[in-house]
Amino acid sequence: METKINNAMIALVQGDITREETEAIVNAANSGLKGGGGVDGAIHRAGGPSIMEECREIGYCSTGQAVVTGGGNLKAGYIIHTVGPVYSGGNRGEADLLKSAYLESLKKVTQNRLRSVSFPAISAGIYGYPPREAAHIALETTINYVKNHEDIELVRFVLFSRDIYDVFSDELKKMI
Repeated sequence: METKINNAMIALVQGDITREETEAIVNAANSGLKGGGGVDGAIHRAGGPSIMEECREIGYCSTGQAVVTGGGNLKAGYIIHTVGPVYSGGNRGEADLLKSAYLESLKKVTQNRLRSVSFPAISAGIYGYPPREAAHIALETTINYVKNHEDIELVRFVLFSRDIYDVFSDELKKMI
């Protein structure tokens, strides 16, 4: 599914983010930037050891923030590592932190003069964020950002499962 917002194409695809050819991909990282399971582990495995070396130099990333490394062996030249919140019922600022994770990642795209980026469904896996709420925040934040930033031409949401893809698709249809 695709839709044009301002100068940007917003696209939803089911697939493997490590195979993306956008200029940057976003990693759903942990605060210690130590690799891990899910998307984070897959990106580190596919990208090779240079990513971990750069992460060690950076050292830490707070929840809701983002840092940038090279793409290692990936087709994407950059990885934007962001830390989404662990869902704890929704009353501990999780929505604001998730919005910030997307927003800070998009700002890194602009700051690095990139035109394309691919996102996973941040926090919607092992961090337990309810998928529909996570999709709404992700899409709303992205749409609002690209309305005011003509530099970004393509934002892809690369969703690992059909279930998550369907949720994102339903939410995007409500917004356009």
